[in-house]
Amino acid sequence: MAKYTYQYKTWPNFTWNEPEIQVILGKVRHLQGKLFGQMSALGFSVKEETLLSTLTVDVLKSSEIEGEKLNYEQVRSSIARRLGLDYNDAIYPNRDVEGVVEMMLDATQNYDQPLDEKRLFNWHAALFPTGRSGMYKIETARYRTGEMQIVSGPMGKERVHFHAPPPQDMKSEMDTFLDWLNNNERVDLVIKSAIAHFWFIIIHPFDDGNGRIARAISDLLLARSENSVFRFYSLSSQILLERKLYYKILQKIQHSDGDITEWIQWFLNCLFRALEATEETIKEVLKKTQFWDVHKETILNSRQQLMINKLLDGFTGKLKTSKWAKITKCSQDTALRDIKDLIEKGILKQEDSGGRSTNYELQNFSK
Repeated sequence: MAKYTYQYKTWPNFTWNEPEIQVILGKVRHLQGKLFGQMSALGFSVKEETLLSTLTVDVLKSSEIEGEKLNYEQVRSSIARRLGLDYNDAIYPNRDVEGVVEMMLDATQNYDQPLDEKRLFNWHAALFPTGRSGMYKIETARYRTGEMQIVSGPMGKERVHFHAPPPQDMKSEMDTFLDWLNNNERVDLVIKSAIAHFWFIIIHPFDDGNGRIARAISDLLLARSENSVFRFYSLSSQILLERKLYYKILQKIQHSDGDITEWIQWFLNCLFRALEATEETIKEVLKKTQFWDVHKETILNSRQQLMINKLLDGFTGKLKTSKWAKITKCSQDTALRDIKDLIEKGILKQEDSGGRSTNYELQNFSK
């Protein structure tokens, strides 16, 4: 059986091919700066909307990587409320959503604060407010006290993918990690984000939630690299798209003797693709801002405002009168009056598809 990276004498002195990494890092830093410049030139309300959209997606996708699907509306309303942003939330978030949001906001909004043991434990407690992961009771807000293996396959035919360092080493391993994270200033912060992600995953200090916390640590360091609370791209979204490769590369490099060039290359390329993808997000935010600019004098009731925002945010499914009534908690007659009023104002139109039931969609608009 091949040795794990933490079993080599070189652990945790990681090495990488600096010239190779610098080529990719240069591309990432250039695009990071370009997009950050574009965002800085936008109005404050647009930046707030972009922040809300990006953080919502980041929380959803980071959880989805672990196979957990959270409710979009709950996540968005939780973030908006905590950041003091306007958002007509129809759903009050549950404790699980609140916990993930709490961790992500602490990582990205308080990026300049040291990451210590207490803060990590608070993140872990927030992720598992009931002290359970699914049906299983787990140790929360403390390092694990049991062995940790990542296995797959049916009972009796399990395949071990990874065996983490022994529990008695958790305190010393994490002390070394946190000291490096807070005090080593020789490594570029984007590269540091890649190393920290890998290092934390290898230690696997908690009973559960290690992947989500590793990604939060990466986001914290990326926010430090930009020296800003404004998030305009989601690394977790890109990791989800490349999930198979993400696990494959982790599994391969977990056996390295300390040379993690391949991992850093993959991480930086993944980050570059996340930055490229953010242009679409910015376009959607600009579209929403433009809509409300066009209709700033249009008289709309609160139900209409709520539903228009939902449509601009990417409403899933077909918009029917019954759905409008259910979401806005009004009668079908009131819903139909609301919709007809918006059709008269040139905001909604009937879908061309026809069929037995009538569906509605936003009209194309421009300044």
